[in-house]
Amino acid sequence: MTALPRAKKRFGQHFLTDPRILSRIADGLAITPTDTVIEIGPGRGALTEALLSRAGRVIAIEVDRDLVPILRSRWADDPRLMVVEGDVLEQDLGALANGPFLLAGNVPYNITTPILFHALTRPRPARAVYLVQLEVALRAAAAPNDEAFGALSVNLQAVAQVELLFRVPAGAFTPPPKVESAVIRVTPRLDPVIEADEEEPYRLMVQGAFGLRRKQLKRVVRTLWSLDAEQAGGVVDRAGLDPEARPETLSPSDFAALLRAARTVAGGGAVPAR
Repeated sequence: MTALPRAKKRFGQHFLTDPRILSRIADGLAITPTDTVIEIGPGRGALTEALLSRAGRVIAIEVDRDLVPILRSRWADDPRLMVVEGDVLEQDLGALANGPFLLAGNVPYNITTPILFHALTRPRPARAVYLVQLEVALRAAAAPNDEAFGALSVNLQAVAQVELLFRVPAGAFTPPPKVESAVIRVTPRLDPVIEADEEEPYRLMVQGAFGLRRKQLKRVVRTLWSLDAEQAGGVVDRAGLDPEARPETLSPSDFAALLRAARTVAGGGAVPAR
């Protein structure tokens, strides 16, 4: 048997080895035999095996060139698996799937947030299940006024429902990470609070607002859009929000109302300064 390559620190590799947890991750996707599943970072193929036992087709995206031939060799006789060598952030997931798809992955902790947002590029997966650092999972699923609530919470929840499914101990990995992990499920909303053309300015606004999270809303608006006090007050009033509120108290819908009010008052194409 060919020796498996060691985990590479530069790729943030921590291979999940607990079969019960692997099965629970696959179950969290609610896969049917006709589904196409895209897997991010299959590694040595442990989750890939669980996905293939449930799905009609699996497309595995692996950046580690030493692991790609191992994966291809292992399933050489199974045409349902396609292994794509490359960085997931450079892949057009919708084009790869060529139709509806689900998404799963043991996501490298050093690039978790970029991957979460890349996966929400349209067309979006019907469901996605990710193994992430516990801290990120808590932030992604947090509600307003929660200590973990922030820009990630708002930007994800504006377009998707986020559920924390279960926690995963460090001992379930080889090598074990220095932090706890958790599995989240992200399901695109049928009623997103923002339209497609609002997504980028919304994201910029939310990130900017949480960079000023200790400031009151009227001051946040003045800073983001370079407005005077009267104009900023007009934006907040038009959005129906409390000028003394702070960003961590606002819901995704509140932020959507704020963006639309600012675009009206400050100009139709107004986008907060980066």
